[in-house]
Amino acid sequence: MNETIPKATSLTAPVAIVIAGILIAGAVLYSNKSQFLSAGAEENGKGVAQTAGSISSVRPVSDSDHIRGNPNALVKIVEYSDFECPFCKRFHDTMNQIMDEYGESGQVAWVYRHFPLDQLHPKNARIEAIASECVNELGGNDAFWKFADRFFERTPSNDQTDVTTVLPQIVRELGINEQRFNTCMDSGTYDQHIESDIVNAVETGGQGTPWSIVIAENGRAFPLSGAQPYASVKQLIEIALKEK
Repeated sequence: MNETIPKATSLTAPVAIVIAGILIAGAVLYSNKSQFLSAGAEENGKGVAQTAGSISSVRPVSDSDHIRGNPNALVKIVEYSDFECPFCKRFHDTMNQIMDEYGESGQVAWVYRHFPLDQLHPKNARIEAIASECVNELGGNDAFWKFADRFFERTPSNDQTDVTTVLPQIVRELGINEQRFNTCMDSGTYDQHIESDIVNAVETGGQGTPWSIVIAENGRAFPLSGAQPYASVKQLIEIALKEK
């Protein structure tokens, strides 16, 4: 239940070498945790096991991230997402449910990072990632999340979105100055930021979207691949909350 990068272009040679070394070093599996991962996380029909070295490369969550919920939450879910991915659209609803249950209590925070799959969505994905950053610049973190919610609600995914119509509509609804938004879009200011998110997604083992990493209070990280259902996400959160 995710969109994967085509095999031939998914990894650069250096990244492939690093991951190969990690695999040779061996994966560290944890009894009930590994049981959950092999049964619950699927990518192209295959179970995804936790690899010790890859997910530990996740960039630390900081004030520069888009965070929904308490930044000091016990568990952080870092999602690498593509605005044109239909599975991301589905998972966005699931994560909003998760935040309804765990967000107000400060147990879980949701961190959004960009992973536009240019091979699958060459027309719109990166444009929409830039648009979200410009909304954040002009309207702040709350505006970013409102943009994400409304965009996923209204658009059909898979490069079928008419961005020339939809983006201005959402920008106006959020009270963002349209002229300043257009200037930001043309500036190239966020090109490197989005590229760094993509690089980190691949470094952590991401090969498709949505790709998420659940980080416990003690720093232990668990992979969450694809648009997993609410019950599976909740189960992994409960595992992470018990980590001390």
